[in-house]
Amino acid sequence: MHVTAIIAAGGRGQRFGGDRPKQLLSVGGRPILERSVDAFTSHPSIDAVVVALPPALADDPPAYLRAAVANALQGTGKPLRIVAGGERRQDSVMSAFRAVEKASDLVVIHDAARPFASADLISRTIAAAAESGAAIAAVRSRDTVKRTDPASPGSDDRAPEGEHYVRETIPRDTIYLAQTPQAFQRDVLRRALEMGEREGVSATDEAALVELAGLAVRLVDGEASNIKITTPEDMTLGETIAGGGRAAPARTGRAGTGYDLHRLVAGRPLILGGVTIPAERGALGHSDADVVCHAVTDAILGAAGLGDIGRHFPDADPLWKDANSIDLLQRVVALVAGQGYLVGNVDVTVILETPKIRDYIDAMRVSVAAALGIDAGRVSIKGKTNEGLDAVGRGEAIAAHAVALIRSMPNS
Repeated sequence: MHVTAIIAAGGRGQRFGGDRPKQLLSVGGRPILERSVDAFTSHPSIDAVVVALPPALADDPPAYLRAAVANALQGTGKPLRIVAGGERRQDSVMSAFRAVEKASDLVVIHDAARPFASADLISRTIAAAAESGAAIAAVRSRDTVKRTDPASPGSDDRAPEGEHYVRETIPRDTIYLAQTPQAFQRDVLRRALEMGEREGVSATDEAALVELAGLAVRLVDGEASNIKITTPEDMTLGETIAGGGRAAPARTGRAGTGYDLHRLVAGRPLILGGVTIPAERGALGHSDADVVCHAVTDAILGAAGLGDIGRHFPDADPLWKDANSIDLLQRVVALVAGQGYLVGNVDVTVILETPKIRDYIDAMRVSVAAALGIDAGRVSIKGKTNEGLDAVGRGEAIAAHAVALIRSMPNS
């Protein structure tokens, strides 16, 4: 089953106020939009993502979305497209639906202002829609529900602005509060959207259009933490959720470590930090076996919680045979940028008996810095020996250790 997710982020957040769309604001150190998009790009059941943005933002999207699009084009990430939204939510969804691949069997729609939808909730909604045609996440009302009237009982006069009177009490066991994600079989959603356009019907969510089209919508238990950020007060609750139940401190950076070791053999070039160093032997590996780049790559991936180099560039894949490790490092920088991170600085220790690398360190720093997109002053590379101990000390191998600091991108 091919599943495409639509992230509805075309609104301007007028109820929230402020000069910037609320989806660009950060909660728990990450932009709301990034959190929502990442929930679907990282989900194993999602095959492609379409993001609907306000037209001006679609023309100049945030860096993490640009990086995700670039990764998709390079084949290192899921297909991701950006489209311009419309005046209403359903206009944005229709614009995004037109960009959904024809191969998609099911479409999941999620409000970008709900940055905390869990993977389990997404999975359950997809499964229910696959069985029933349409399904939405919703939570049962915990409070007694009152329907109001602008006039007091027994009077035909309207109450002053802001006053309301109870018209009736509605049994709360029949009341559910709709959330997203909402998932639909492709033809079900198409019929509902086309009906809305044809008959000029406005609806606050796609499930309402499906209902008006005479089709059944199944409820899936939602999550209390799957809040919608609508007002500035919601940001306080969002910070608490992002912080695991406590107010989240400002995040200044994340650190990761990396390590790499390769056997030294005759007939191979010795490449360190993208610089070829004259030597009788070079490192043996599936790629160019650049231990500096490999250690830095692992450190950056570790800091972002994205696994290791073998996960992204497996040595069993002929695509990476004799690959340039500077290129691999650049790909990883783009990958973590897609998660909302920039590289702050790196520190590398190369362990090698011979040859001495001191004369090549400046060139290596410049080369690595260019791949990372930072100043060479933020790249440290040191050479050490193992004093004749173990395989490295006997000159049979070369190793490198690295530490990397990454930091959240500033709001853009």
